[in-house]
Amino acid sequence: DGDGNVLSGWCLKNAGEGANILERDSETPYLTRRAMEFIEGAKAPWCCHLSYIKPHWPYIVPAPYNDMYGPQHILPPIRSQEEYDGAHPILRSMMDNPIGRAFSQDKVRDTVIPAYMGLIKQADDQMGVLFDWLEQTGRMEETMIVITSDHGDFLGDHWMGEKTFFHDSSIRVPLIVYDPCEAADATRGTVSDALVESIDLAPTFVEAAGGEVAGHILEGHSLLPILHGDATDTPRDAVICEYDFSATPLAEKHGLSVREAVCFMVADPNWKLVHFEGGHPPILFDLRSD
Repeated sequence: DGDGNVLSGWCLKNAGEGANILERDSETPYLTRRAMEFIEGAKAPWCCHLSYIKPHWPYIVPAPYNDMYGPQHILPPIRSQEEYDGAHPILRSMMDNPIGRAFSQDKVRDTVIPAYMGLIKQADDQMGVLFDWLEQTGRMEETMIVITSDHGDFLGDHWMGEKTFFHDSSIRVPLIVYDPCEAADATRGTVSDALVESIDLAPTFVEAAGGEVAGHILEGHSLLPILHGDATDTPRDAVICEYDFSATPLAEKHGLSVREAVCFMVADPNWKLVHFEGGHPPILFDLRSD
């Protein structure tokens, strides 16, 4: 803080303070440098999984990114009192857990989200460093680049924080693909509404590298037909998600065993169905009208 005290990065109230580390030594620049070292020493074909941990709890970012944004940059939360009052028992317990209660407060969102935005800006800048290096070393024209995430963060939407349910805030992650080959010119700069899952990336990379996809092992579908304009969708009719909360206090609160403390989602462009083990009723969302 301003008085030189070292504060806990796990406390949300401290998210606005700069990390006690130089920016160049923080997680994202460090991982960027390691990625470039790996790529420089790799023999083709290679695959680099550059997994930035940030933006992620603890929501702490080094200067100058800690105060680039403020409450004036925050969008209002997506939630309603009716949604809270009529929530499914399991969903209501997720809303009422400590993280949900915290992010339902404006003072928490006003403190944490600017830091979260700063972490995103830092990652954006570091991807710029990496892409510039790929250009300068002549690798950009032979490297497929995929930007995605493992999950989103509610940050107060639907009375929740973190990633604990199946709203789009949590599960509809970004997926941006740069394919340098000429075949991808047909779709370059376009947007696809195809039903895609993260498991589609592995067969995409195998096929892009000239390998044969082991269909009995890899369950996903290569995205190259979509990228090259030969298809507009994957062969699947729906996407699937699973959430296991057996290791959380929520399971004990509802008296659920390990096998019961789990829920599943199946969705297509029109409907989203959530199934709960343990005897709780399902939830069906009409995505077109709601």
